[in-house]
Amino acid sequence: MAHKFNNEKKMANFKKVVISKESKEKLEKFYTWVYKNEIVNDVTHIQSGELVQLKDQNGGFLGMGYFNFNSEITIRVLSFIDESIDENFFEKRIVKAILKREHLKTKSNAYRLIHSEADLLPALIVDFYNGYLGVQFNSFGIEQYREMILKLLVKHINPIGIYDKSESRVRKIEGLETKNEVIFGEVAQNIDIVENGIKFSMSLIEGQKTGFYLDQRKNREIVGNYIKEGDDVLDVFCNAGGFGLYGLKNGAIVHFVDISPNAITQVNHNITLNNFKAEVTKQDAFDFITNEVTTPNLYNVLVLDPPPFAKTKKESFGAIKGMKFLLSSGLKLLKPDGIVAIFSCSHHIGINELLDISLEASKNSGKMVEVLEILRADTDHPYIVNIPNSNYLSGIVLQV
Repeated sequence: MAHKFNNEKKMANFKKVVISKESKEKLEKFYTWVYKNEIVNDVTHIQSGELVQLKDQNGGFLGMGYFNFNSEITIRVLSFIDESIDENFFEKRIVKAILKREHLKTKSNAYRLIHSEADLLPALIVDFYNGYLGVQFNSFGIEQYREMILKLLVKHINPIGIYDKSESRVRKIEGLETKNEVIFGEVAQNIDIVENGIKFSMSLIEGQKTGFYLDQRKNREIVGNYIKEGDDVLDVFCNAGGFGLYGLKNGAIVHFVDISPNAITQVNHNITLNNFKAEVTKQDAFDFITNEVTTPNLYNVLVLDPPPFAKTKKESFGAIKGMKFLLSSGLKLLKPDGIVAIFSCSHHIGINELLDISLEASKNSGKMVEVLEILRADTDHPYIVNIPNSNYLSGIVLQV
C-alpha cells in the first residue's frame, strides 16, 4: 500500500564537533568517515541523527555530517562545504546520481541508482529493477531523512513499488530496528530483468543483499566474451547463474554449483526463462571442488565468485587461505589454455592480494598463468579514490 511522505526536516544551529589532526588530514583528502576515537571535544550533548559541523582544533571548518555516538563510525560526512542540508540538497544529489546511470539503460533495465558514500549520500543505497526500487537506509543519520528521500525517489523515478532492504546487522550497530517490507506501492514476488539480452528473474523480497549482484554486470559480459560454443564451463558459487548464463548464450556446456537452496531455485528458473539446458548441483563449493579434482572432468572456463569471506581485516587471513585452496584446485580442473575468473567482494582482499593468491596457486598447481583481465565493479558502483572502501569488488581473469 502506498505511503504518504512527510515534508522536509528543517535543520538549524548545528553543533560543533572538533576532530584530531589525523582525522583532519583525512577529511582534507575528502575521506567521509570520522571515528569515535578521532573526536577531541565533549559531544555528550549531541543526539544521534543530528547534523553537526566538523571543525579542526583551530576552529577551521572541515565539513558537515550525520552524528551517531552508538557507532564507531560516529560521523558520516555529507558535505565538505558549509551549505544548507535540506530537500534541495538531497534532490540535487539524487538527480545527479540518476543521470550518471543513463548510459546503462542500453545494457540493462536493472542498475544501482545510488551507491552510498560514492554518490555523496552516506549509508543510502538505491537499486532499480525494471520499475521497482530496493532501498537501504543503513545509518541513524540517513534514517532521519527517510520520508524526504522516498518522496524524491517517487518524484524522479515514479516506481511501481519500493521495498526496504536495509541491513539489519548494520542498523543494529547504529541503534535502529529493521523491517524489510514494501514501503511504497506494490512489489511483485518475482521481477524479470534483462541484461545484455539475457533474462533473469530476481526477488527483492527473498534475494540476497538488495536482490541481485548488479556490480558484476560488466564482468559477466567480459568473462562471457571468453566463452565459445562447445566450451565446458564450471560456475561455482553461481548464485543466480549470471556468469554461466552468458556461457549458455554462447553455446557452451555449463555446470552450476551453489549450496544455497534459494540460489539453486533461482538459477534453475533463469535457465528455463532463457530456454537453456544445464547441469545444476546443490553442494558446498569446497566439497564439490575437492571431489571434482579426483575425477577426469576438465573445463575450458571456471568462475569462482564466492561470497565475502573477509568482512573485517581480521578475517582476511582465513579468507586468503580459502581462496588459495579454491584457485589452486581450480587450476587443476582446467584444460590446456583454460581460463579462470576469480573474484573478491571484500575491500580487505583487493587486486594485489588476488595476484599474490594467483602466484601461490600457480606454484601449488604446477601451472604458469597469464593475467588476461583486471576487473572491478561496474560504473553504477563508483570507485572514488578518496574513499578506499568504495573499491570493494576485485577480480582477475587468468589463462593457463
